[in-house]
Amino acid sequence: MLETIQVNDDPEVLNQATPYKPGNLAITDPVLMADHYGSSLGPDERQDLLDFGALCGSPEMQEHGRLANLYLPVLHTHDNYGRRADVVEFHPSYHALMSAAFEGGVHCAAIDSKRDGTDNAQLNRWRKYYLLNQVEPGHVCPVGMTNAAVYPLRAEPALAAEWLPRIASRRYDKTFTHVRDKDGVTIGMGMTEKQAGSDLRTTITRATPAGDGTYRINGHKWFMSAPMCDAFLILADAPGGLTCFLLPRILDDGRVNGLHFQRLKNKMGNLANASSEVEFHDAVGFRVGAEGRGIPIILTMVNITRIDTNVASSGLQRAAMSRAVHHARERAAFGSPLYDQPLMISVLADMALDVAASTALAMRLAACMDKPEDDLIKTYLRTITPTGKFWTCKNTPRLIGEAMECLGGAGYVEDLDMPRLFREAPLNSIWEGSGNVMVLDLMRALNKEQGCLTPVLDMFESDMGETGREQAQEIHRAVARASEDRGSARFLCERLALTAAAHALKDTVPEAIYDAFVQTRLSGTAQSTYGRVDNRFDARTIVDWLYPQE
Repeated sequence: MLETIQVNDDPEVLNQATPYKPGNLAITDPVLMADHYGSSLGPDERQDLLDFGALCGSPEMQEHGRLANLYLPVLHTHDNYGRRADVVEFHPSYHALMSAAFEGGVHCAAIDSKRDGTDNAQLNRWRKYYLLNQVEPGHVCPVGMTNAAVYPLRAEPALAAEWLPRIASRRYDKTFTHVRDKDGVTIGMGMTEKQAGSDLRTTITRATPAGDGTYRINGHKWFMSAPMCDAFLILADAPGGLTCFLLPRILDDGRVNGLHFQRLKNKMGNLANASSEVEFHDAVGFRVGAEGRGIPIILTMVNITRIDTNVASSGLQRAAMSRAVHHARERAAFGSPLYDQPLMISVLADMALDVAASTALAMRLAACMDKPEDDLIKTYLRTITPTGKFWTCKNTPRLIGEAMECLGGAGYVEDLDMPRLFREAPLNSIWEGSGNVMVLDLMRALNKEQGCLTPVLDMFESDMGETGREQAQEIHRAVARASEDRGSARFLCERLALTAAAHALKDTVPEAIYDAFVQTRLSGTAQSTYGRVDNRFDARTIVDWLYPQE
């Protein structure tokens, strides 16, 4: 029973949770710290990750995340004398976040997968990417694009020789000057046009050969994220067809390239990241790969950023869940802590299963990127990357909405972090291809190579026993249905994602937690809301193991 106190000018505040202080975000996350696909953390790697987790959970970094979203980027199209400027001004907290990401190497793991004597460079990079998303998701857009840009740049050796050493720098340099005078660079990407979203074949931006090996680019992009990047990879229609180009912001003679930014997008969330509309006026472009090969070349970048969205959404889920668990442990209702209320702990445990499975699946995909020579892994990445993105990203708004509800009215107030996380939640489902695009991508893979899913399902059967066999049979039936009825393909994609998530979860959590996920997701009765963890399971043990108190 709460004691009654006398009301006065400075009353004691009763029954409110203490301010949420994340602490070390790595050490309290057993799924993040687990081995993934046989990739163990060495002593130095483990310490590096723990240090980064402590940094991301520090009050200073959390405050930078808040301020970067409170004081939004501002576009200056012209200077005080009427000349084109096309620069974006950011709050200092944005630059502090970028510096931390660069010092952690989160922008450049694709340069050398064996860097620092480890075979786990990609996985370790995505572990840090996951942690950064729990601080502030907007700034990781240019960080992720810079890392992914390495893959298309390798299609043009001269450009790779010039730009990859600059990308490899661990220094973040915000100055707006030629890259030869900078300590580090960022690379952006622009594909979407007003009339061309997912259907890139309808791109109308034109590239005309200039006779000196460069091209003149004229047209526009309806979405160009992070306009202060030092260069951008774009698609434009050249004489030989749709082609990939690199457009630097500043040319060798010191002139600013012909990228005229029209305005910044007035977005629902992702506010710290400046997304823009741009027009190209005889912009100088350098061809990346052969003419007509633009889509397959740029997709080598998109395939990486799709894993980014898997990882980022898992991080957002973890951030929201951590706050919900903290609140439930400290808030009382009806005579006992919320954490002891059967309905509340059931909801928390149910959500915790999704967060753990999403994280395990994202890290499994990340670990596979360190072993690209394996044929099974290639097939796994080709089929499970879009599948995982479909389920994880699409589930994130639902999960964060439920986590917000756990805080009651306080969760809806801007003084806390939940509204910012909620506004961020839908974006990764849209970025790098919406849900339907992911389903079509999976179906394209299955149609192009009949039976390509078989070795992946065989692996599930081998590793998951009877559960794996049952799910493989269900997925085979779903493939057959989807080949006749494309409208049923979303069921196939979700079922494959849930099975892959359970498979990834199996080796990273205690058997009881794995069993709870399997029974409630793969063999349980369908339920559209959280709260499936009934008294068959030890809900409190699930949450306590996944969200230990530091």
